[in-house]
Amino acid sequence: MTRTSALATPGAGPAWPGITLAALGAIGFSGKAILAKLMYRHGVDAVTVVAWRMLMALPLFLLLAWWAGRGRPPLTRRDALAVGGLGFTGYYAASMLDFYGLMYISASLERLILYLGPTIVMVLSVLWFKRHVSPRQWAAAAVSYAGVMLVFGHEWQLAGGHVAWGAALVFGSAVSYSIYLLGSGEVVQRLGSMRLTGLASTAACVFCLLHFVAVRPLTALAVPEPVLWLSALNAITCTVLPVLAVMMAIERIGSALTAQIGMIGPLSTILLGVWLLGEPFFALLLVGTALVMTGVWLLARWR
Repeated sequence: MTRTSALATPGAGPAWPGITLAALGAIGFSGKAILAKLMYRHGVDAVTVVAWRMLMALPLFLLLAWWAGRGRPPLTRRDALAVGGLGFTGYYAASMLDFYGLMYISASLERLILYLGPTIVMVLSVLWFKRHVSPRQWAAAAVSYAGVMLVFGHEWQLAGGHVAWGAALVFGSAVSYSIYLLGSGEVVQRLGSMRLTGLASTAACVFCLLHFVAVRPLTALAVPEPVLWLSALNAITCTVLPVLAVMMAIERIGSALTAQIGMIGPLSTILLGVWLLGEPFFALLLVGTALVMTGVWLLARWR
């Protein structure tokens, strides 16, 4: 699932650079779960994984916020509070819940649950803005949830009840990020997508590091060397670079086509999970993935 919020108009010129950027961004985001799973094998927990991810990404997000804010007026108190709130929901809470959930479920199921984001945004729009949703849109959402339930049911039979807890945590992550998407529209218009992403991500990094300090001693930062390398890879190739790639793709080909290309995310997670993690590959996984992607595609088409 493409994790970004931007309002942009596709630019002129050939489409292939934008398509390439959108594909690379989707694959980069999908690798986050794979790297987290690999780090868990070295005995670290979710709080430590997130702390190292954010610690290494923080300088890059600060640089992005500075670069995007050049020549722009300083933040007002209202915008500063909005950035802090969006950073809390969209990146801090969503990241913590996601990485905790990954301790209990497969990377493939995690990606499918996160890909339900558009359906969650739809439901929250009904509750929050009282927007009308057509029966066809509800049907499209039902198709996606049926796909997730197929994969969830199979994994629950194989791994036991803790799968339900992990799935609930990841679903909470998707809800948290959907709240960010709904709340960021007005702020994006005032600050711009790149500046907001840099600032909100910086705020999230601070929240995550404070969380670590509150629940773990600083000595817990002493992790095996492979975790450091995987954390660097996670921060750069699965966090900062995908954000930039997706934003640049939206500028070139528009948000609709970028989102459609992002559908390769669940597929790349499945392939990487089977290849690098040895996760089981079964027919219901493909069927469930197809249903989730079909439902999201129909929802975008009928919106």
